[in-house]
Amino acid sequence: QVQLVESGGGLVQTGDSLRLSCAASGRTLSTSAAGWFRQVPGQERELVAAIMWTGQSTYYADSVKGRFTISRDDTKNTLYLQMNTLRPEDTAVYYCATGRGRYYSSVPAGYDYWGQGTQVTVSS
Repeated sequence: QVQLVESGGGLVQTGDSLRLSCAASGRTLSTSAAGWFRQVPGQERELVAAIMWTGQSTYYADSVKGRFTISRDDTKNTLYLQMNTLRPEDTAVYYCATGRGRYYSSVPAGYDYWGQGTQVTVSS
């Protein structure tokens, strides 16, 4: 059984940083792509960052490019999202997900297992 357990969300102020973690069990993260999505009530889930199975290629949404960094620790089988210079518009529930294949997809349908989500709230 595959489980993804997220942690690290919280309430911060504009300009602060947070690091989200996604600990995986039942699935080796390095065998597929993985990504971080976020969702605001009433809106579709959007891809924020993704990493290819090799860990060498990454993708970032334009809105977070230069501020967020996705990484993976294969010894801990854990995915991370380092979020710097946070803005109020980054407020959302953040989800980690494992890809159906080795290359990342920009749509939720391209991912098969999901974490429970962690709330990130950035106050102005």
